[in-house]
Amino acid sequence: MSGPDLRPDEPSRPRAVIFGCAGPSLLEAERQLYREADPCGFILFERNCEAPDQVRALVDALREAVGRADAPVLIDQEGGPVARLGPPHWRAAPAAAAIGALASRDRELGRQAARLNARLLAAELHDLGITVNCLPVLDIPAPGAHAVIGERAFGTDPEIVAILGAAACWGLLDGGVLPVLKHIPGHGRAMADSHTDMPVVEAPRALLDKTDFHPFRALAHMPWAMTAHILYKALDDTAPATMSRTVIGDVIRREIGFRGVLLSDDLSMGALKGGLGERARAALAAGCDLALHSSGVFKEMEEIVAAVDAMSAEAAARLARAEAFRHAPEPVDTEALAAQLDALMGKA
Repeated sequence: MSGPDLRPDEPSRPRAVIFGCAGPSLLEAERQLYREADPCGFILFERNCEAPDQVRALVDALREAVGRADAPVLIDQEGGPVARLGPPHWRAAPAAAAIGALASRDRELGRQAARLNARLLAAELHDLGITVNCLPVLDIPAPGAHAVIGERAFGTDPEIVAILGAAACWGLLDGGVLPVLKHIPGHGRAMADSHTDMPVVEAPRALLDKTDFHPFRALAHMPWAMTAHILYKALDDTAPATMSRTVIGDVIRREIGFRGVLLSDDLSMGALKGGLGERARAALAAGCDLALHSSGVFKEMEEIVAAVDAMSAEAAARLARAEAFRHAPEPVDTEALAAQLDALMGKA
């Protein structure tokens, strides 16, 4: 499917989608699909990551397939229960909750730990050619909420979450990796797991504004964010945030003030209904800049390609501004940083 009309002097824009792939190396059918479809970028999961040299080769192959050395390559490397890279090749990073526990005792030590941890994560990712990390989680778990967020969250104090989230962002940026705020405008009140069901949040708008929105508003200047597949009755009682013009336009863009690249959460998740192409169209029509499809299921990717055009000019401009955040990192002694982090975490 061709993209929107371009001026004669305007470069072509990639398709408004981020794709996963099936395994640790690129299949020829995937290579051909990516070459023809030109997705904006890619995301890696544990199934794609076996060893450093293998991951580097896969990242290179993905970028070669689309002919863009700067194509974003994403990963969810949070630490704790969500880590696509793990021992023996990569560090077992602490969960956000452990850093939050330290911050609850000493806010400054917690801030230092969050930045150190993110800087170490960035060093590992930069070494592999991965340029975007889906971190920090800014969700604030409510009493009785589903455990899907759980220890992935820094805590329940919006101000502390904002401080630790900012430290994590700057730690990643120090290491040449772009952060992704998630899950905007807040997943912490979900009583269901959006991987399988549609969570419905009934909290009043004023409470959401005071608590859930606060960390996102504090970090609205950051380059990327990921939406929540949640229906907020006080905001839009007909569509989840990912597919709601009201939530994206009025809340995320205007009230929270986020101006960066807005990425949908994974379109394959059970919270959403309809075919994959329909889901992708709805997310983009609502205001997402990019649709995320993580599973690597080939037929689903073909369906999305048939439904999705090139990125809009506005989305491409946001992507360019986001990329301007990224710079080559200064060399660091990762062993010394890890020792500093271990010493801090020992005080938690």
